[in-house]
Amino acid sequence: MTHSTLSPQDLLWQAVSTGDEHAATSTVFDALEHGLPAQEVLLELIAPVQRRVGEEWAANRLTVAQEHAASAINDRAIAALSHRTAGAAGTAAGTGAAGKGRVVVACVDGEWHGLPARLLSEVLKLRGWTVDHLGAQVTTDHLIEHIHQTGPDLVALSSSIATRLPTAHAAITAVQATGTPVLVGGAAFGRHGQYAALLGADAWAPDAKAAADRLDQGPLKRPAQAHQPIDDLPHLDDQEYTMVARTKSRLVRTVMAGLEDRFPALRAYTPAQRGHTAEDVAHITDFLATALYTDDPELFTTFLTWTAEILTARGVPARSLIPALDILGEELKDFTRAAGMLARATDRLTQPHRGRLAREQA
Repeated sequence: MTHSTLSPQDLLWQAVSTGDEHAATSTVFDALEHGLPAQEVLLELIAPVQRRVGEEWAANRLTVAQEHAASAINDRAIAALSHRTAGAAGTAAGTGAAGKGRVVVACVDGEWHGLPARLLSEVLKLRGWTVDHLGAQVTTDHLIEHIHQTGPDLVALSSSIATRLPTAHAAITAVQATGTPVLVGGAAFGRHGQYAALLGADAWAPDAKAAADRLDQGPLKRPAQAHQPIDDLPHLDDQEYTMVARTKSRLVRTVMAGLEDRFPALRAYTPAQRGHTAEDVAHITDFLATALYTDDPELFTTFLTWTAEILTARGVPARSLIPALDILGEELKDFTRAAGMLARATDRLTQPHRGRLAREQA
């Protein structure tokens, strides 16, 4: 018999990237049987492989379908691990199945990246919490209904995409109005949790382990008096966010029409390529609206530089972003904050030391 020299992470990556669910589950179970604690299987084996899935998609080495398939296999591997370790949480924690309290874990409405929330749910179970895992894309109405029915000690909200921050803000304030504290996590809330603080969340954690550790330190304080989202963000009085968000469809149509002249290569695009371009413009508009909501120009600029890298990896010239930003700037010239954000993003993309875009334009 020969033994693989690959690490468990490499074996799991090989399994999920080739669509082999059986091999993925076997790798997870083997790691468990060789003494790796269940929490470490989740956080040191499955989580890094899932991050690699996203990185490989960004580098155009996985298709969207392959990325979805790999993520689905990781999710099923987590489910298999959960069944294998069922009952161990109470024994390990010495507290019984519901010893620490009840947590509702959910993704905000419109957030379909459900794996981070799933990882948190499983880690909390292993730590002795009773967990109601509601999954991806949970509407605020359904979340509040569940809170009234179950009376949890806290709600943990997950979001990976920054454009869901306005929705997350509404969910946070609605949950707090029930007297329930909210812990948030996920890439949407910023590398340092800056948007969690901005939106008034009661706590933030960068990952599942940090979230579980924070809850082990003691209960979160009950929220202060209920308030409205605009109380946290007085800059919304200028209505720029509202106007950009409401006119998104018109803005996308205007940009697509203008690109015919300013980016002639668009004329030769296939219908599918035009569709992808329209999606990119819609994402740009969404991120501009979110930057206006948070009053953070860097949120928009960071998204644009990331988008430039994604386009370049797919053989699409990143310089195509510039005329799109120019057209948006013309349409929004009377919106002071929006115009400033568009100008700042354009400057960032065209600075010579940014390299890639400058070489394209040379």
